[in-house]
Amino acid sequence: MSEIFPFYGTRFDTAVVGDIKEVVAPPYDVIDASHQEALHRRHPHNVIRLELGLDRPDDGPTNNRYTRAAATLQEWLANGVLKRDRQPALYYHTIDYHPPSSDSVSPTSKVLRGFLALVKLEDFDSGQIYPHENTRAAAKTDRLNLLEACRANVSPIWSLYSDPEGTVVGWLETAAKGQPPLYDFEDDAGFHERLWPITDPEVVAHVTRAMRSKPLFIADGHHRYETTLHYRSRRRNGGGPPGLQPYDCALMLLTPLEDPGLTVLPTHRVLTAPLPPYEAIKTRLGDLFDYQEFPFTPASQQTARSQFLTTLRSKGRSAPSFGMAVKGDSRYTVLTLKPTHRPSADTSPRARLDVSLLQQLIVAKLCPSREEQEAMLYTKDDHEALDWVAQGVGTGALLLNATKVEEIRAVALAGERMPHKSTYFFPKPLTGLVLHVMEE
Repeated sequence: MSEIFPFYGTRFDTAVVGDIKEVVAPPYDVIDASHQEALHRRHPHNVIRLELGLDRPDDGPTNNRYTRAAATLQEWLANGVLKRDRQPALYYHTIDYHPPSSDSVSPTSKVLRGFLALVKLEDFDSGQIYPHENTRAAAKTDRLNLLEACRANVSPIWSLYSDPEGTVVGWLETAAKGQPPLYDFEDDAGFHERLWPITDPEVVAHVTRAMRSKPLFIADGHHRYETTLHYRSRRRNGGGPPGLQPYDCALMLLTPLEDPGLTVLPTHRVLTAPLPPYEAIKTRLGDLFDYQEFPFTPASQQTARSQFLTTLRSKGRSAPSFGMAVKGDSRYTVLTLKPTHRPSADTSPRARLDVSLLQQLIVAKLCPSREEQEAMLYTKDDHEALDWVAQGVGTGALLLNATKVEEIRAVALAGERMPHKSTYFFPKPLTGLVLHVMEE
């Protein structure tokens, strides 16, 4: 069973900070150095000062970006920049957005619906909370340092649960009707963000009871979840009071697996190692694929690109299919795996994934060394991948179709992990709408 709880959210006081848009930020793992600096310049109370502080040349064990984040958090709490809500709540959250170009199946506007809550931590072998991706040690160390310093969940982990009828979100949506949202603004990406605190005891009870029968699948935030498990273990090893403690829970955004507003984007690979000519690539790949080519001239390139991407999506619905562009070659190619080489139904869920087949059948043959593979670039945008090859940033682009949510669930339930950079859930929830500060 999944145990979720309403909580006393800690939020920015807009009477002090002004427009909420100016103090929120994207998740730390999609912020590059220039964006990090821009957010620090944007507003003196932007949440980036907690989530991803700037390093300084004189940093040391007692003065660094983690200790500064902790001091800033306490200062903001003391000065009323951040205030704790007076009632425990589940926070109903919607995001109206336009998917990027990679989501050609649903190019129109979508609405992602979910709610923020505290979730009791469970080990991955409990059968209650499932990961689907591998993690890296450096990112977990960074997040653990921040959690130990601040004793707060600054950004939510994004998890999915199954609710084909939409019952849970329906209760929250009904409870929010007629109430002005707490936040109602357009973010930097042009997405419409809304947030309602749901405090009605009856609604909260309905939701918490319904969620007890639902396992959770982590969509985004594997490093943060594993960090919270490690932090819980450290706190328990040091003794402590009996019963459920604040460090036994994590802040999550919970979204139905079946929500039509959920988008999963592919993560394309752009190779940077030297590649042989196009015909030699076909020889190296052997007799595995059927090839459909889209040659182009400078005048016809955009038309050919559109036809190529449409064909890639169409063929990908029925068979593993990949897109390819090679530096200096004036054609786009769709590679469709021949029936005789497709995985059988009894193959493991991980091995059946397009991203696994791409790695095994194409990447490993074109870039056999570890150094070549680690030099790959990644992007979720079709056109960026192809433009990088045209501009000489990369030597070849390998485009994927998006992994289906049911495939992700199958991998998780089988106890397997997906390859690195397999999925990109979209749109990512903002950091700073609601914080969980562990008052003990």
